[in-house]
Amino acid sequence: MGRATRRAAACAVAVLLAGGLQSSFANAATTTRIDLTVLVISDGGPATAAIAAELASQGTPYKIVNLNDANRPVIDAAFLSDTVNGQPRAKFQGVVLPNDNPFAAGSAEMTALAAFEAAFGIRQVDAYTYARPDVGLNWAQNPGYIGSLDGAQGQVTTTGLAGPFSYLKGSVPFEDNDPNIGESYGYLATPLAGADFKPLVEAPIPGSTEKGSLVGEYTHDGRKELVVTFVYNQYQQQYRLLARGIVDWVTQGIHLGYDRNYFAAHVDDVFLADDRWDTSLKCTPGDVTCPPGTPESSNPIRMTPADAQYAKQWQIDHNFTMDMVFNGGGSEDWKADHEVTADPVVDQMVADQASYRWINHTYTHPYLGCLQDVSVVPWKCTKDAGGNTVWVDQATITGQIKNNLDWAAAHHITLDKSELVTGEHSGLLTAPQETSDNPYLAPSLVTNGVKWTASDASREAGQRAVGSSTLTVPRYPMNVFYNAGTAVEETDEYNWIYTSVANGGSGVCENNANSTCLTTPLNTSTGYTSYIVPLEARIDLGHVLSNDPRPHFIHQSNLAEDRIVYPVLDTVLSTYRNLHADNAPIVNLPQREIGAEFQRRAAWNTALAAGQVTAYRIGDTVTVNAPAGLATEATMPTGTVQKLTFGSTAFGTAYAGTLSGWVKAGSLQSTVTLKLTAAQTPAAPAAAAAAAAKTAPVTAPAAKTVVPSGAATAVPVGPTDTDRTDAATLVPGSGKPVLGKALLGKAGNTTAGKPAAGKSTATKPAGKTGKQ
Repeated sequence: MGRATRRAAACAVAVLLAGGLQSSFANAATTTRIDLTVLVISDGGPATAAIAAELASQGTPYKIVNLNDANRPVIDAAFLSDTVNGQPRAKFQGVVLPNDNPFAAGSAEMTALAAFEAAFGIRQVDAYTYARPDVGLNWAQNPGYIGSLDGAQGQVTTTGLAGPFSYLKGSVPFEDNDPNIGESYGYLATPLAGADFKPLVEAPIPGSTEKGSLVGEYTHDGRKELVVTFVYNQYQQQYRLLARGIVDWVTQGIHLGYDRNYFAAHVDDVFLADDRWDTSLKCTPGDVTCPPGTPESSNPIRMTPADAQYAKQWQIDHNFTMDMVFNGGGSEDWKADHEVTADPVVDQMVADQASYRWINHTYTHPYLGCLQDVSVVPWKCTKDAGGNTVWVDQATITGQIKNNLDWAAAHHITLDKSELVTGEHSGLLTAPQETSDNPYLAPSLVTNGVKWTASDASREAGQRAVGSSTLTVPRYPMNVFYNAGTAVEETDEYNWIYTSVANGGSGVCENNANSTCLTTPLNTSTGYTSYIVPLEARIDLGHVLSNDPRPHFIHQSNLAEDRIVYPVLDTVLSTYRNLHADNAPIVNLPQREIGAEFQRRAAWNTALAAGQVTAYRIGDTVTVNAPAGLATEATMPTGTVQKLTFGSTAFGTAYAGTLSGWVKAGSLQSTVTLKLTAAQTPAAPAAAAAAAAKTAPVTAPAAKTVVPSGAATAVPVGPTDTDRTDAATLVPGSGKPVLGKALLGKAGNTTAGKPAAGKSTATKPAGKTGKQ
């Protein structure tokens, strides 16, 4: 900061102090109240949006101030702090800025922030800023680098591993999803001589033996800043790996909300035989996507005893449990078809039943919505003479659920009767044919004691009620198709769905404005391993890294023949474990616990939105006021306990270097009270009043940084990545049905290979490989 600017800042502080700021800070060192809310000041860029998204995901209270809003509040002493019952109160426990100083030169707002942070010991995140001496770094030159970071390899430093990123093993790989679109950009620089700057994440500086900081902690003038010198959005893997640590750093590991990395795999249709994709007809005989009259497949896909043995051993080798979503009637049909009295697959899996979790999938997997008219494609609902939808009746639904439970009991299979997955998630609305649930579904669920029924996340992403006593559990469909037993079949169908008409495909990918097509069809011999597996694994890993409990579903056909799902599961698990330390294992929950997690989150978020939750820390004590009976989610340092009316009890469970979980007020208590250890209690700012009274120098306004198009608008991993676009899934059996070859008509007669809507096709920014 120049001398004139510093003088102006000093004058501004003096004015603020005269206006009452000093009195608010006077006793901050000993009796300060810190409210557990994060202040996010946004310029509308992707970096602050990403941090806000992480706070929202965790359930951490935050307040956004949009700098582009003409009616936004002024950031001054009164906005940041006040006095409550004689105690100085910091209204925010952390500050997130788009850069180290987003205000105009001489701004009293930045001065107020600096004084506030110094007085109360509040940390600041510079979400994306230029490397310069003002943030404790040298200019990004000699050595240094300014340019694209697509495909770069970041590394957490020893300091970072001992600090906010202790849950990682060290590697932070940067995405490069599209060679024609710039996705990352940054400034690599070394710490300024004499500055108290600790790099937490680094990357090699091209053309140099030095490493440059990507994320670092800068301590100065009684303040701490987390200096981030690369841009990102909420979906990119490099950010997802660091997001938890950024939140823990700015809150000093004390905040409401928490984060876990979840992964569950539901294997549907166990004991059934699944229809097979026909590589000539380009449809699935026996399914509703083939022309009426197409003979059913004479060679359906079904697991063998050897496949069952492999599944059990695979789970042991990978320390992972799959959920077997079964149809007992499938076994009875198989025995009848083969004129035998025993089913060796059932025998093997029942013998190994303790290796799995089991979920009721109805007895014979019928469609439980409307009565389907499959004489046309897509199918439609049958109507009665009055034009009303004819629904599958309640007795049929109730019988399908109960008969499967009875079959399981007869075969001594232990399961939770409160969990259900209907065939194709039927009974729940399926657009466009059905705009409401089957009215007979809810009472059938009540009759059978079902509390958690699965839904298709590609149709309905959120949890909702079905009747008065059942909630849905949304599941992600994996792009490992139910009608494929071999890699060749999977790749052939994938080509059909995701290539243009001009390239021999269905053109379905062209008809969706937000979908993309493959440039050329995949090689059916190698495309599964070289393209589909890594792509699907990256999509699924993105869910795992996003605090998202939704399970993924596949089918028993994928465990048979070529066993095509295992390479995907292997890649997800191995990639995750190579990136994460042992203190942050994958959380593999049963369906009922996933449903309960969503239910608790909904209640918590509703209370937050209504302003019914207040939380604050005074010294070593955190107090949370919330509606009676509401579970509070929180993250606290190790050693934290919950204070009860008499004594105390352990709080939370250990995860990623902290304690976290849900907690309710104890008996005879109206609040949740958590007590930190002395070692984990943030130190009060030394001589807080003096810290407030000094000039609290601030930096000059930050220089404008480069934001490539692929950071501003997320670039999909590939054509099946619907998380980063508004595209509907094209997975067979989920979302819209995929038409067969004979039923396309004139569909698909649009320009092939168009980019996803809203995605720039601009080249990467200048300087991608240039060393500065």
